[in-house]
Amino acid sequence: MIADSDTRWKWGALTARRLSERDVDLSGFLLRGRATPTPRQLAEVGAGVDPDDLREVTGAEFVRALQQDTYDVVILALVGGAVQAVLHGLAALDRRPVVVTGYVGVVYEKLADGLLLRHGADVVLANSRHDAERFRSVYAGVGADASAVIETALPFLGGAPYAPADGRDTLVFAAQPSVPESREDRGYLLRRLVEHARLHPRREVLLKLRSRPGEHTTHIEELPYQKLAEKLAAEPPPNFRLVYGHMGELLDRTDLLVTVSSTAALESLHRRIPTVVLTDLGVREALGNHHFIGSGCLASWDRLDAGERPDADPVWLAGQGVAADVPYDTAFHAVRERVADLLARPALPPIAPYYTAATAPGYLPGILARYRLDTAPAGEVAGVRRVVRDALRDVARGAYRHGVQRVAPVIRRMGEL
Repeated sequence: MIADSDTRWKWGALTARRLSERDVDLSGFLLRGRATPTPRQLAEVGAGVDPDDLREVTGAEFVRALQQDTYDVVILALVGGAVQAVLHGLAALDRRPVVVTGYVGVVYEKLADGLLLRHGADVVLANSRHDAERFRSVYAGVGADASAVIETALPFLGGAPYAPADGRDTLVFAAQPSVPESREDRGYLLRRLVEHARLHPRREVLLKLRSRPGEHTTHIEELPYQKLAEKLAAEPPPNFRLVYGHMGELLDRTDLLVTVSSTAALESLHRRIPTVVLTDLGVREALGNHHFIGSGCLASWDRLDAGERPDADPVWLAGQGVAADVPYDTAFHAVRERVADLLARPALPPIAPYYTAATAPGYLPGILARYRLDTAPAGEVAGVRRVVRDALRDVARGAYRHGVQRVAPVIRRMGEL
């Protein structure tokens, strides 16, 4: 399994665990980049899966590792461009593993782009019936094979069903790194959350944060709520707190989940916890909350302050693979059957991505180069020159990552003094 962020690691690890009905060797790879998870993040979202070994690699190093060692199945828990680059790298191998990929949550933007970048994998997981229909429609619409799409569900849906507890009243706001983006909008949400805590002093109000300062998740967080909280005009009430930790454990004691569009809403709805998707900043594609149209969960802070709790629509939930009667392991059975069938064949079919030098000559080369999986002309770089070039690239990438994750936040804080 290879992942490029903490949330994709969580998705990939859980998918790997459910794909294996028996004990198998699990190798973990982290794609080197600005969102490469830290050890703390891996421990927090590890999903109870400990790989036998763990390495940080570039795209080219990952393909070389698959060439040198024998793997039966590889799970690509990566952004679409990285998936496409690795697929082209694997296509050149004499023996390749079965390739599984998918999405870590709600697919509300770049649907066509993300899907076509994932085309060529043996299995493309769809997290609901709704997604499976959309995925197949996109592939069919461009004349691409859609047989790899398999309907399943988000692997981290689970946990104990919601049960109110005497004396407990906990509201959790699930923050997102990049939604909304602007300082004004994020400040507005924070102020309303704090004000809600003041209006309801008997309610525990928690702001669930995705990362600590200097860490990054799938999306880069330019304006952390921690920093915005330090600049509040008045001290927050004692029933308001910032918290970290595993979302599943926090949901065990949540009585009301509030968010703009976080996948945490699906986790909460799956447990039948009262869930609110905010409309204060509009219902817009840029926010992702348009995905929840028809869910019955859309509401504003004013309604929450007044004590309202929306009821989720059961038909919408069923279409999203949420709160389903069929357990996830049962829903995943079709995936296991597909993988087992492929492994039983004398040889796997050639990888055939939709994007090739013929179909996307102005797009594909840039993607392959970004992940160092472009093929250099014969004799262009060889021997010592290649080693030196790769070493310099690693140093440059390491410096960039350090700058993004460590130096830039410090400079921003200095600028705010």
